[in-house]
Amino acid sequence: MKPYLRDKIPSVFDEIPASPSYEAGYLVTKNSGWRNVKPVIDLGKCRGCLQCYLQCPDGVIFKRDGKVGIDYDFCKGCGICRKACKFGAVEMEAEK
Repeated sequence: MKPYLRDKIPSVFDEIPASPSYEAGYLVTKNSGWRNVKPVIDLGKCRGCLQCYLQCPDGVIFKRDGKVGIDYDFCKGCGICRKACKFGAVEMEAEK
């Protein structure tokens, strides 16, 4: 991902962009394969509180048909979901 270069450097507060100065498409490209571990949800322990969903910085956790899932194409493997889960339903597993 290359930085988005602006023609003009902001000089007043109103000219500062509301979002990061990168090109659009941050979550359009798949994970480049550098993840070492990935989160795995034990659906038997999961209570559906969605704290993992709320804490995920990449927005890859979803709930469908009453079950929680992870979109591994965009997951970075940071482990924040594991720390957010009070029930121990998320474990980090080595990437194969």
